[in-house]
Amino acid sequence: MSAEFEGYEQDYAVLTAEITGRVGKIPRLLGDEKKQMILNVEKQLEEARELLEQMDLEVREIPVQSRAMYSNRMRSYKQELGKLDADFKRSRIAYSDEVRNELLGDDGNSSESQLIKLREERAHLLDNTERLERSSRRLEAGYQVAVETEQIGQNILENLSQDREKIQRARERLRETDANLGKSSRVLTGMLRR
Repeated sequence: MSAEFEGYEQDYAVLTAEITGRVGKIPRLLGDEKKQMILNVEKQLEEARELLEQMDLEVREIPVQSRAMYSNRMRSYKQELGKLDADFKRSRIAYSDEVRNELLGDDGNSSESQLIKLREERAHLLDNTERLERSSRRLEAGYQVAVETEQIGQNILENLSQDREKIQRARERLRETDANLGKSSRVLTGMLRR
């Protein structure tokens, strides 16, 4: 059961990585190229939603004691898809440098060094954004591991509690048996004396 879920997880990870890469390219594209990229990303987002639905169905079939771990993963995947969707919407309305200059009435007389500086700053911002996204994913993965570890710890504590009860019951039975053996010994000793 969890093997199917993990297969869906891998497909989802690959798909969201592709979407993230394409969403970052959209603002730099123009015309038909931009429209085609937008259509591709829309299809991939729909595929990601369908994958999440499949994963959700798999989680419902998992035994109750293991379901919490998978439910937490599903919540983080849904949040991630929501962020991707929001990034996609922002990138659709973002303009390239040329279009932005045209809209702002820039006549193209800006110095070459200013344009280079702006492009470097933009590249730097994109790098920082990617780093933040990677850090966020690492934090989410760490959180998932912590939740899974907590669930495993809780299961171990429950098992230890059950084992403790069994040991206590066995100890009580031993005491009763010991008491019964003592009585039997006294009765037999009395019978032998007679």
